[in-house]
Amino acid sequence: MSVWLPAAPCTPRACVRGTASRTGVPRAVLRLTALALLVLAGVALSPLGGLIPAGAVRRWSRAVVRAAGVRVRVTGASAPAAGGVLLVANHISWLDVPLLAGVRPARMLAKAEIRRWPVAGALAARGGVLFIDRDRLRALPATVERITQVLRSGRAVAVFPEGSTWCGRAQGRFRRAVFQAALDAGARVQPVRIGYRDGGGSVSTAAAFVGDDSLLASLWRVASTRGLVAEVEVLPALAAESHPDRRALAAAAGAGVLDAPRERLASETPAAAALRLGPRGPRGPRRAVGGVLRGGGRRRTAARRQPAVAAIAGNAGTSAPS
Repeated sequence: MSVWLPAAPCTPRACVRGTASRTGVPRAVLRLTALALLVLAGVALSPLGGLIPAGAVRRWSRAVVRAAGVRVRVTGASAPAAGGVLLVANHISWLDVPLLAGVRPARMLAKAEIRRWPVAGALAARGGVLFIDRDRLRALPATVERITQVLRSGRAVAVFPEGSTWCGRAQGRFRRAVFQAALDAGARVQPVRIGYRDGGGSVSTAAAFVGDDSLLASLWRVASTRGLVAEVEVLPALAAESHPDRRALAAAAGAGVLDAPRERLASETPAAAALRLGPRGPRGPRRAVGGVLRGGGRRRTAARRQPAVAAIAGNAGTSAPS
């Protein structure tokens, strides 16, 4: 484990609760079958790439989430439909990826290990995912440059700047290196807040994919949970040029996404409250489905001169100093 990667202290045993029952087994099997068929259809169509209309990609992405038995509730502003956009969101689950694609189709920043995932790895590679070797700190400036070029071409890139998944009751902070790409490209930043609730409206951790949780275990937990709702709030887009540097831009984006609603804080357990304290809390195994970069310094040239510590996408991360 690299000491410089961000990590959440969340673990399946400490944080994650499902609501599965034996009577729900047939329903879960049907959901996973439908999910597999949709993913396979995506793999088959992925070579078409940009020929597929954005609206069709959004509908397919939301259908993937619904096939897993999760209802989707989208609120807030509309994401820019054209031009380079950096979509940034908090990170809880593998479901976050199709949820973001449902807001606006984008190239995802992900860890290189995802290439080896069965089915999903092939889908990611064909879908234009930007892969990064998280163990190579020297790769950070090149990654920022790649994101910059995609944004300059008028396309969208989606990242999870926390660099690690959290359980949904606790959260991290936005690492700032990836925001350098938005500054260099003059692109807008689209913050998106993602959350999961149970049938009673309380914050749910059933969808969380944290710690040493396996993808199969997470898939089964989600598919066997009743009444799970994914809430996606699209916040107002930010103009990168309105902020002096990536630190300020990351702070502005994180202020809207990571400010915990009062009801969440009121309902959280003491353990979850301790996790929410972030870097000073206990450390745990790393995990992240799509992660992000972190760095410091001034606008535009700093990412090249000072390759700062980064957390990169995929499904893992460990904490690092600012």
